[in-house]
Amino acid sequence: MSVLPRLVKRIVIGSPMRSDRAGHTLLPKRLALPIFASDALSSVAYAVQEILLVLTVGGVAYLYLTPWVAVAVAVLMATVVASYRQLVRAYPTGGGDYEVATKNIGKSAGMIVASALMVDYVMTVAVSISSGVDNIISAAPSLHPDRVWLALGFVVLLAAVNLRGLREAGLTFAAPTYLFAAGVFIMVVTGLIRMAVGHTPVAESAQYDIAAHSGYTTLGALAMTFFVLRAFASGCTALTGVEAIANGVPAFRPPKARNAQKTLLMMGSIAVTMLIGLTALAVIAKVHITDPTSNTCKLLQHGSALADCARTPQRTVVAQVAAAVFGGHHSVPFFYIQATTALILVLAANTAFNGFPMLGSILAADRNMPSQLRTRGDRLAYSNGILMLAVVAGALIFIYKADVSRLIQLYILGVFTSFTLGQSGMVRHWNRALRAERDPAARRTIFRSRAINAFGASLAGLVLVIVVATKFTKGAYLVIIAMPILYGLMHAINRHYTNVAQELRPSGRGLVLPARNHVVVLVSRLHRPALRALAYARAMRPDALTALTVNVDDDATRQLLADWERYDIPVQLTVLESPYREVTAPVIDYVRQLRRDRPGYLVNVFIPEYVVGRWWENVLHNQSALRLKARLKYERWVAVTSVPWQLVSSLRRVDALATEDGDRAAGANAVAPRSHG
Repeated sequence: MSVLPRLVKRIVIGSPMRSDRAGHTLLPKRLALPIFASDALSSVAYAVQEILLVLTVGGVAYLYLTPWVAVAVAVLMATVVASYRQLVRAYPTGGGDYEVATKNIGKSAGMIVASALMVDYVMTVAVSISSGVDNIISAAPSLHPDRVWLALGFVVLLAAVNLRGLREAGLTFAAPTYLFAAGVFIMVVTGLIRMAVGHTPVAESAQYDIAAHSGYTTLGALAMTFFVLRAFASGCTALTGVEAIANGVPAFRPPKARNAQKTLLMMGSIAVTMLIGLTALAVIAKVHITDPTSNTCKLLQHGSALADCARTPQRTVVAQVAAAVFGGHHSVPFFYIQATTALILVLAANTAFNGFPMLGSILAADRNMPSQLRTRGDRLAYSNGILMLAVVAGALIFIYKADVSRLIQLYILGVFTSFTLGQSGMVRHWNRALRAERDPAARRTIFRSRAINAFGASLAGLVLVIVVATKFTKGAYLVIIAMPILYGLMHAINRHYTNVAQELRPSGRGLVLPARNHVVVLVSRLHRPALRALAYARAMRPDALTALTVNVDDDATRQLLADWERYDIPVQLTVLESPYREVTAPVIDYVRQLRRDRPGYLVNVFIPEYVVGRWWENVLHNQSALRLKARLKYERWVAVTSVPWQLVSSLRRVDALATEDGDRAAGANAVAPRSHG
């Protein structure tokens, strides 16, 4: 790596960390809460809006259902939090639903959970960042044309921060999360006090009516049930991110499981309170919101559609509530709420940037994903997983134009799939524990835990059915397609790694040595790299040594033969004819013939190669060598040895690498313990 890219890498990512410093990256609860719970807390900001958007399809007549739907979502969240506390206690290794499903239901169930979670993590990044950009645009509408580039910029920023390491990400995200929660609580308390003293907040959209979607003015009992369930399914977006703590237990400081359980409880309490408080203020302030792009559901003023509503999006529910409580959208508290909401929504994607790479490393350890996902980067973060997530989420944002209303339809299906299978696996876990436990007190504890997980599994399964039924035609079918594809991919990867391990397992015969060694040195012309390759080959003292050239130019071949005689090279030179001027095929045929003629021999092919210092110089050299190596590696009992010749341009590269190694060694010495004699 040249000096400039290396400098940029160090500025963005920071200096490398030793492997034995991994313990210093573990998180206390005060940092674990914002880094793992930012998604669950921030999703409250758009969960209330999603409930209202569905209910207003029928006009304002159905908004009275809003509190009941919100309470149902809150009950579900409390149940899921309680269920995950049991899971963390039983499986503190960080595998979460994947580990539980794999160990208690089977490998296939575990892969289904993993595919669902990976899809959901990608959607978390896309939806959270797009929603955050929505709130920025609510405060600064002029930024609306640049929404996609804003969102992509935030993806790049989050990836860079997470590449610096888990602890650094926690320090970065702690303040915004706490500022957002404090702002929402202050807004809720202020709004309720204003209502109590007779100054009820009124939203800017309260005066507007909503034209109901055709067929929604009067609903029968069955249609009404489906309508309410659809609103409930949309509100369940508030539950995204709840599983992140169970997946991230290894990142907590000891006692890991206990600290993770406490963090789960804090997260659940804060999220439920914020959900109920924001819903109450939205109902009190009479927030009316609808999709302005819809042709059948319009915001009306005096019976006419608002002209500007068709061109510019409405302010979000949080923005309307803040303006109503704090006296307009030009007040300082309004901008505080918008700034912290936008920030926490953008940073909420960090939950996925932590959970996705960690899940990827666990899957790679189980041979269900590429082994590169287990690799830690310079800052001890799972760099490959972070980069993979950023690329896929960025592509989704670009394709869907950072539109929350379109992206949200692909959301939460994955997370409720993992909820259902994970909690079902926990029920099996407790059943097995009951068969082995004889202590009455311990059995009572297990009975209680099993009841919590059984209720959670039943409720999560019901919600999963509702989500599939209500969102399938809205875009959820894409997730239903993506999950089996990921499942099949993991099966194929696992089968490949298993077959490779079986094939590479040492046999009972021990180490089998070749009877003889025949070395072939490829020569194009007699120069210093060729002479070095010949010298290395002779130093191996092979049983047979052949210099080999391919005649693609008669004049060049005659010159090579003349030089060979003039310098009296003590190695036999064999010339292969190639009437079609092809190099690779004649060499391959020659090597294969050697193997047929001498079946006990190892054929070792020496290839001189140039070492260059500039990336573009690689295009000018070594192309024939690359093609030959690519073909020879498929031949049995054939080894390929590259003999490097360093050109002058590579010397600066060597000096730069030596300097980088020296800096790394100096950093290691700075933290290494000293011994005293």
